[in-house]
Amino acid sequence: MTRPLPPLAMILLLWAAGLGAAGQFAKISVAFPALQLTYPEAGAALGFAVSLLSFIGMVLGLVAGMIVARLGYRRLLLTGLVLGALMSALQASLPAFPLLLASRLIEGLSHLIIVVAAPTFIAELATDRLRPFAMTLWSTFFGLAYALAAWGGLPLIAAYGPGALFALHAAYMALMAGVLWRTLPHLDRVKDTPLSVKEMLRQHLQIYRDPHLNAAALGWLCYTLTFVALLTVLPLVLGPDAPSWLLGVLPLTSIAVSMTLVVALLKLMPAIRVVMLGFGLSAAAVCLILAQPGAIWPVVTLFATLALVQAGSFAAIPQLNTTPRDRALANGAVAQMGNLGNLAGTPILLAMLTTFGATGGLAVTLVCYLLGLGLHLRAAAARAQRPRRTAI
Repeated sequence: MTRPLPPLAMILLLWAAGLGAAGQFAKISVAFPALQLTYPEAGAALGFAVSLLSFIGMVLGLVAGMIVARLGYRRLLLTGLVLGALMSALQASLPAFPLLLASRLIEGLSHLIIVVAAPTFIAELATDRLRPFAMTLWSTFFGLAYALAAWGGLPLIAAYGPGALFALHAAYMALMAGVLWRTLPHLDRVKDTPLSVKEMLRQHLQIYRDPHLNAAALGWLCYTLTFVALLTVLPLVLGPDAPSWLLGVLPLTSIAVSMTLVVALLKLMPAIRVVMLGFGLSAAAVCLILAQPGAIWPVVTLFATLALVQAGSFAAIPQLNTTPRDRALANGAVAQMGNLGNLAGTPILLAMLTTFGATGGLAVTLVCYLLGLGLHLRAAAARAQRPRRTAI
């Protein structure tokens, strides 16, 4: 029997579930050096322990949006949390490497379900007045999870090994599943035609042609191609003199700007305009980095401006899509494009850095932000020319 809480309390709990989903990425990134010692035979293949999570989201992101809308948001969100807890518990035993990879593949399904269902729930539970804040809060889950994993996870790994961090994550996911099982209300399921391969392909085409459903996702691709990649390659761009605290401060800068400036901007203009402003300012910040090589303040400025893209993109989904089904589909598209960006971004930036140096890497970053702005301008023009469809 559920015991519904006030909307703000439920939103905070769903955001906390999102921290667990982001932790599915962060725990491996933080534990990676320790895992190299645990699995010396894996070699470069250990990278698949990270990328398999993105691969599932890239392939099945939009399918997840369709399935969640049909089978029930509450049921699948709880399933995703329980599945995530089980996979982390298995990983805590530090199993044989093939089994570790298999667990990450299954964990990718857990992650995908959570990041589709939770923001759809948040958008439905929030009042019109609360929704901009709620979606901005949701947008911080990834950066905050990485910061928490670094601060708390590294000492834990140093003391007890990577299995201890995985066990802690398993306990957290199980706790969130239990709390939400008691408190999470039901959302109506969508009664629709059964899914088939032909139907899924048709809906992929329809969704990526619909400027209401695809706008946030296409912009999100341009954002995710650079965000994690920049955090990875910035030491190569800035050189050995870059301060050690910088990589911890940058995602927190985005979070701070999201919860202050972006919340204020969303009261003054539509979320899509906030995203376009963010892409334009981010492109300008990259130009500043190019103009002042080695300087720290343009880099901090870049991550501050990226906060407008980060928070505005999630806030735009409920503004552009009015039904739970459409919001689930839009969140599925965001998950799909985001995982594609995370999967491809770092290899692309590293290749450009290796071939053309820091200027080449930053040039690709600049192109991504200009492309994001252009895609949003084109989608806005398309929305102005066609009315919103209520069904696909």
